[in-house]
Amino acid sequence: MATLLSNGQQSLMASASNGQEQQQQQQQQQRQDEPEQQHVEIRKSSSPKPGAMPSLKLNRMGSVSPKDKRVYKIVLTGGPCGGKTTGQSRLCTFFENLGWKVFRVPETATVLLSGGVKFSDLTEKEDPPTPTTFVYKDLPFAAPEHSLIDLTASCPRCLAKAASRPNGSEAYKFQENLIRTMVQIENTYFELGNSSTRNCLIICDRGVMDASAYISKDKWEKMMAGNNWNPVEMRDNRYNQILHLVSAANGAEDFYSTEDHACRSEGVDLARELDYKSAAAWVGHPYFDVIDNSTNFETKMNRMIESVCQKLGIDIGDRLQATSRKLKYLVAILPPDSEFPPFQDFDVVHHYLQSAGPKVQARLRKRGQKNHWSYIHTQRRPNVHGQARIEVKTQLTHRDYMNLLAQRDDAHFTIYKKRRCFLINNQYFQLDIYKEPGHPRCKGLVLLETYSSLTGDALKNCMPKFLNIVKEVTGDPDYSMFNLSLKEDWSTTKKFCRSATHGKQEEQSPVPAKQYHPYDENSD
Repeated sequence: MATLLSNGQQSLMASASNGQEQQQQQQQQQRQDEPEQQHVEIRKSSSPKPGAMPSLKLNRMGSVSPKDKRVYKIVLTGGPCGGKTTGQSRLCTFFENLGWKVFRVPETATVLLSGGVKFSDLTEKEDPPTPTTFVYKDLPFAAPEHSLIDLTASCPRCLAKAASRPNGSEAYKFQENLIRTMVQIENTYFELGNSSTRNCLIICDRGVMDASAYISKDKWEKMMAGNNWNPVEMRDNRYNQILHLVSAANGAEDFYSTEDHACRSEGVDLARELDYKSAAAWVGHPYFDVIDNSTNFETKMNRMIESVCQKLGIDIGDRLQATSRKLKYLVAILPPDSEFPPFQDFDVVHHYLQSAGPKVQARLRKRGQKNHWSYIHTQRRPNVHGQARIEVKTQLTHRDYMNLLAQRDDAHFTIYKKRRCFLINNQYFQLDIYKEPGHPRCKGLVLLETYSSLTGDALKNCMPKFLNIVKEVTGDPDYSMFNLSLKEDWSTTKKFCRSATHGKQEEQSPVPAKQYHPYDENSD
C-alpha cells in the first residue's frame, strides 16, 4: 500500500528535486528491498514527529491552511489509578480551546469485553477459578486481592493472563484479534484526523504495545511473528508521543482507589507491578514521557499537557508552568549489559544536510532495530521576533529519506550510534554510544540524556547508580553532535557553534563562530 506524503513531506521533496535523477537507480533497488505488506496494516504516522508548530493561519470555523495542518497521535498509558481518564478530559478541553479537533480512541479491550466476553469461557480444560486455583503465580509477591475472579469478570488484564496459560488457546486467539481490532479502530480515527480541515489531536486510550505488558514474552513474540508485526512499526512509527501516567500506587499511595472503576480490583503491590510492566512495554519509543507523582494531581495534569505542547512547539506562555528540561551527562565507560534494567537498543545514523543559511541546521536521522527503520528530517530555525528557536521534525518515508541524502553536507562526518533506552526510578533515559567510523574525537564517547523537572538531591537520587557519570555537559558545545561531526579542526573552522553561557566567550576564539543554542541538542 502506497504511503501518502504529508504537506511537510511534499515541501521537503520539492527541495530535493535536483538530486532525484542521480538517486533513481538507487531508489529502484531500495524499493525492491522494502519489506512485504503486513498481514494487518500498521500505518505509519503521516503527521510530523514532535517538533515546533509554525504560527497557525486560521480560516473560518477554526480551520487552518492545508500546508500548516497537524495531525498528532498520542497514547495515554499507565498502571491502575494513574489519571488516564482525567488526563483525556483535560487534554481534550485544552486543545479544543486552542481550536483543535480532538478524537478520543476508546480502550479496545474494555469495548470488546463489555460485550459479554468472559475470560473464563476462553480457557480450555480449566476448572472454574477459585481462590486456590487462580492466582498470580508468576509475580514475585502474593496477590490475594485479585486471586478470586468472578465468572462474569471482564478485566483485560485477567484475559491477558489467561492467554498466557499453557492451554489458553482461545484466550490467546482473542488477544490477537483484540490487537487487530485495535489497529482497525485506531486507523478509522487516524483517517478522520487526516480528512479534518483543522489541526487534530488523537488520544489513544492505550496502544498496541500495551498488550505485551500482560502476556508472556514467548507468546508475544509468536504473535508478532505470526502477523508480520515488528516493534519499530507498532511502537515507533505508529504514534507521535507516548505519555505514561504513573499509578497512584507508586508514589501517591494515599490516593490509590479501586472504587471508581468497574474493572479495577488490584491491590497496591499488584498495581505497582502492572504500572512497571506497562511502562516497560513502551521503552524505546523516541518520544516517551513518564508523568510521575512527584507533584500534586493538578500539577501532574498540567505537566502532562505541557509535555504535549512542548513536543508540538505550541507557545503556552504562562498558562502552564514550564518544568521539564533536557539534561546531558558524560559517562566514563559502558558497564556490562547485566547491570542495566530491561532496555531496548537501536542503531542510529545521523546525516547533516546543506542548509539555506548559517543560522539554519538540517539533518536526517535513521533509527531502527533488526533492519526495520524509522526516518526523521529535523530543521532548526533561528529566533524570530524574540521567540525561542523553533525545531521542526517531519517523519519521512524510505523513499523521501533516500532522495534527501543527495543534500548531505560534506563538511560533516556521518554519525553512527547505538542508542540504549531504559527506565529506572520512573525516569526515562537514552544512552548514546558513539560508533566508528567517525572523527577521532568521538571514539569511546558515551552520553546520557534525560528530561526532568527535578533538581538537587531529588535529581541525583533518580540517576542510574550503575553508570559512572563524569560530569553534566548540558549546553556544552564540546558535546554538541553538530560540532562532534565536523571534519575540520575546531580551532580553525568557522562552523563551530559556541556557547556564550558555558564559559566559552566568542572573543576567546580567533575565528568567528556560530552562536550555540542549548536546545540544539534535543534528541531525535
